[in-house]
Amino acid sequence: MNLTVAQSFQLAAVAALVALLLRPRLPGTSRWAAQVVVIVGLYGGWQIGLDLGVRRTTGAVEQGTRVWDVERALHLPSEATLQRLVLDVPGLMHGFDLYYALVHFAAMGALLVWLFAVHRGRYGPFVLTLSLVTGAAMLIQYVPVAPPRLIPSLGVADAPAVLGDSVYPPGGLVDPGQLIAMPSVHVAWALLAAIAVIRASRHRRRWLVLAHPVLTVLAVTASGNHYWLDGAVAAGLIALALTGQALSSQALARRRSRTASGSRRTVEGWTSTTPAHS
Repeated sequence: MNLTVAQSFQLAAVAALVALLLRPRLPGTSRWAAQVVVIVGLYGGWQIGLDLGVRRTTGAVEQGTRVWDVERALHLPSEATLQRLVLDVPGLMHGFDLYYALVHFAAMGALLVWLFAVHRGRYGPFVLTLSLVTGAAMLIQYVPVAPPRLIPSLGVADAPAVLGDSVYPPGGLVDPGQLIAMPSVHVAWALLAAIAVIRASRHRRRWLVLAHPVLTVLAVTASGNHYWLDGAVAAGLIALALTGQALSSQALARRRSRTASGSRRTVEGWTSTTPAHS
């Protein structure tokens, strides 16, 4: 379930109060509360950014049709074909709809708790990557793109609405909040979660986490909420963010190395010219 902006900042305020009250006696607890403030604050800022920028509906169907045409030019499988295959299996679409609605935030929340508790050195860089990717996705979503379920000519049904599983209200084409198909934040977060677990864990079964992005891609595509390319663009944003962070870390390390080397030379030069005392 999504928090509203007001709810997110109320939660952040409560967490900040808890951090202040518990800091003298339970410093560990205050650190957890402080991270709740940070994460919920970032979430609230993201929601405000969406509220401010996602306002237009004009051109959404045309943009969605262009995405569809590009996919056909690239000979990608049809989302309509995938949806029909899933609908042929009793209960499978219901499962995907639940996965879409429930696992997105729950998986990310569990991952953040795990990283902070067990792999704290990886927590900060991961939150930065998550913020960069989500922020970049938000900026792209300022351009309205209708999902395939809202374009009848594509032959993709609004399966969650038909089955009574939809998390969205009716009237999607007049609701800017439903016209942000490109890119898929669901896919972005699922890929980020898998990458984080594989990097942090040394357990031989850690690769099973790859099932999460695979199931997410199938869920968002079969339901008609996203195109294949929505996930591809999300993956591209992750690659750019990780590359930028790696290059920044390397540049910072080189700068620190030069600074340390210069300091050593200065000290060595000073000591070599200092006259000996008799």
